[in-house]
Amino acid sequence: MQNGNLEPDWAGHGLDKIALMLCGQLGITLKLGYGWWPPIDWRINENMSNTTTTKDDEYGVLLYYNYTKIPNLNDLFTFYNTNCTSLSLLGRIRLSPHGVNATIGGQPSSLKQHITALTSTYPSFTSTDFKLATSKIHPINNKTAQETGFTSLSIRIVKELVTFTSHHPPEIPISNAGQHLSAREFHSVLESAHPENLVLLDARNLYETRIGKFSPPNVETLDPKIRQYSDLSSWVDNNTEKIRGKKILMYCTGGIRCEVASAYIKSKGTGFENVFQLYGGIQRYIEQFPEGGFFKGKNFVFDHRVSVASSDPRILGTCLLCNNPYDDYSSRSRCNHCRMLVLVCTNCEGKSLYVCELCQKHVPEPNYISAPRKKLKILCLHGFRQNASGFKGRTASFSKKLKNIAEFIYIDAPHQLQYIHQDKKDADVACTPPKSKKFAWFVDPNDDVDTSGARFDSRQYERQTGGFDESYAYLKQKMCEFGPFDGVLGFSQGAFMAACVALKGEMGFRFVVMCSGYFGNLGGWEGGVITCPSLHIYGRDDGKDRQIGVDESRRLGMMFEKGCAVMVEHDCGHIIPTRSPYIDTIKDFLQRCLMARGVNEPSRARIPPSSARARLSCCRLELELGSFKVWYPSSSSAREKCKKLELGSARLVYLSSLNEPRLGSSSFMLFELD
Repeated sequence: MQNGNLEPDWAGHGLDKIALMLCGQLGITLKLGYGWWPPIDWRINENMSNTTTTKDDEYGVLLYYNYTKIPNLNDLFTFYNTNCTSLSLLGRIRLSPHGVNATIGGQPSSLKQHITALTSTYPSFTSTDFKLATSKIHPINNKTAQETGFTSLSIRIVKELVTFTSHHPPEIPISNAGQHLSAREFHSVLESAHPENLVLLDARNLYETRIGKFSPPNVETLDPKIRQYSDLSSWVDNNTEKIRGKKILMYCTGGIRCEVASAYIKSKGTGFENVFQLYGGIQRYIEQFPEGGFFKGKNFVFDHRVSVASSDPRILGTCLLCNNPYDDYSSRSRCNHCRMLVLVCTNCEGKSLYVCELCQKHVPEPNYISAPRKKLKILCLHGFRQNASGFKGRTASFSKKLKNIAEFIYIDAPHQLQYIHQDKKDADVACTPPKSKKFAWFVDPNDDVDTSGARFDSRQYERQTGGFDESYAYLKQKMCEFGPFDGVLGFSQGAFMAACVALKGEMGFRFVVMCSGYFGNLGGWEGGVITCPSLHIYGRDDGKDRQIGVDESRRLGMMFEKGCAVMVEHDCGHIIPTRSPYIDTIKDFLQRCLMARGVNEPSRARIPPSSARARLSCCRLELELGSFKVWYPSSSSAREKCKKLELGSARLVYLSSLNEPRLGSSSFMLFELD
């Protein structure tokens, strides 16, 4: 396994494609020690990809969940895999010991066959509320379908069907969930409600409530305004007095989120006994009341349809930028800070940064950079005895999680190596076929013998100090071919190379990311401080990185200016971690680099003095805007060009064009203080 992914060591090196083809032709899957292979996301039946529908055919979407004890998850997994692929169904299915949560699409007749097969094979699903809807909208391979998972079939075994808390999940007995109310019963309670003892709680995310919600007269409606469902438990904990002793009515899209949330509220004991939930969610309510009833706007759904509306044509949502009526999330516009979906009309797309209403509470001015947000372009340098293709495969999960922030370009190192015998347990990467070429940025200058029969030496990096001039000239050539780049990312020996490039400071990289890095005995560093902003990612003392010692990585970090260096110590071994909290720190670093990149035109912002602070150190200019910090690498020549630096009064702060490779020839910011 690599990076925590459940896949064989040879996946991502070419053999996976061959094995996938054979598994598809033979109609088999492999049950290995860590799970099924190929991953179900890859196993798309050939008949499925060849299935086409006419424009007039209806497309069906089936939503259902069932909290029931699953005695054998592997058998259930096999059932879904076989049944859905044979019926050409796409979508997401989550299996846990506690039940099933499914959102799948296909021909309505196929979905009905799926229901029949499921209930006949597993009688515990007989009473399940199967919500089958049809529409003329077919999932095509666009951004919306890709984000909602309707371009493939994904079946996963998970611990929780829905993640109710980001912390350690409490033991929540679903059997103690709130009482189910049918759509008519729910409507009747709202119609005859006494406002003094009733509250209506929306269990959905903020972006969902912005296009549709219940608005009954004389009933207090609570909108937690959460980014994600896992934030709801914290909201409940912090707002118990708002719901204590009252009759609590809850609702969500299809009902599953209310099952967990209502059980959690009832678990708080006295004063929280009267909890009710809309059975079948908003979808069943709109089916019962096509004109909308007490529900206004559209019901946000997690499939290619994006939303489902009643016959009421009124628009509840508004554009984030111009405030004109708008309620279409099809463009999948997202907040540039937290990545939550935001409403941006077609006239405003690309005109400015997008900052959601939650982030606006922390950012003084949401559009203080008046230019479209672009991705960082990062050059990736692999480790010793690796290649660009293999490194790209190993970091697939990492790059996917950062796809909205950065574009990664992978290149081979210039020094090709001979194949040597390598024990798997000592390997820097998983074993790959001998025919694949391996490269290095540095080689042992004294190694001029045939090492084809030699054993792998995990400390050989200490002797690899030759070949730098060739590698440096090679990088310059690649910069001309594929550049310009904003930053460089290096892994293991690639991090050594990236540090050397940062030390020379001639290639114009604005930042450097070093993973499992070290600084070899190359010379050329006389104890000074490297001022380029840097991110250092490495395994801590108790990690499993047997390739590069933690002291070596820490020593490399100390070579960089302290205020510009970010350290990420993890427990994942000789890899780049992709789980929280490590990936969150990496994202934050890259987002700050993106903000610091500057724009071609000066940008203005009005900032309250209490929210702004600036500090000019020996090697950087640092600006703090609320909770966001932006820093710029700064040389002595750059410091001389800082015209004025007086904060706390109504003075102008102006950072003129620095004409530095790291910042670009026209990168400057203009700030005005209130």
